[in-house]
Amino acid sequence: MKKNRVATDRLHLWLMLVLTFSTGVIDAVGYLGLDRVFTGNMTGNVVLLGMAFAGGADLPILRPALALVFFMVGAALAGRVLRKGPEGWSGRTSSALLTVTIGLTALAVFVAVVDVHADEALGSITTSVLAAMMGIQAATAKRLKVAEITTVVVTSTITGLASDSRLAGGKSPFWARRSSAIALIMAGAVVGALTLKVDLWLGVAVSAALSAVVTLLGHLRHRRDREERVAEDAKESALR
Repeated sequence: MKKNRVATDRLHLWLMLVLTFSTGVIDAVGYLGLDRVFTGNMTGNVVLLGMAFAGGADLPILRPALALVFFMVGAALAGRVLRKGPEGWSGRTSSALLTVTIGLTALAVFVAVVDVHADEALGSITTSVLAAMMGIQAATAKRLKVAEITTVVVTSTITGLASDSRLAGGKSPFWARRSSAIALIMAGAVVGALTLKVDLWLGVAVSAALSAVVTLLGHLRHRRDREERVAEDAKESALR
């Protein structure tokens, strides 16, 4: 059973790293394709809003504000649903990530058939939905408690990598996953920027596909672990 637990934890780590890459894609799409707004990295939006309120030249206010609000709404709703279930991966985890997958897929189709740059309201709706999906994803990742991986921000990861390094007198715990998270969110941003050379919908579709893979693999592992626990409990009961 312990061996299975280790395998499950390792899978969860890899799945969260995939979502970290996906966040890089989405943030690049949002910033470059939706009027300089972050839909995953809320720290960036808070800073943008602060500079805009101080009179920063040509800095957007509406969309960063919408992204911040809807990210919080998505995170709050996901937190409420997930809190009623057990920690770790559960059926509720699968449902939350499935919601993200469906939301991103629907948005990719919407952006493909509608010119969201032609109307301010359409662009704002796109921004809001993206942010809400990222809020759900972040809350779900938090519930899984994969150490050092939030999927939506790497500032704390960079801090940990440096402050716990051997140069700082530490033992460099989690250096591999921390370095991977930083590299993957950057790689995701590169991919997201490249997808914009085709169209806005492509980056959203890439993230939707990645979310679907994560949801499927995580759910299959959860179901397998549950079946093994049931079989083990039945075996123990038979021996009593």
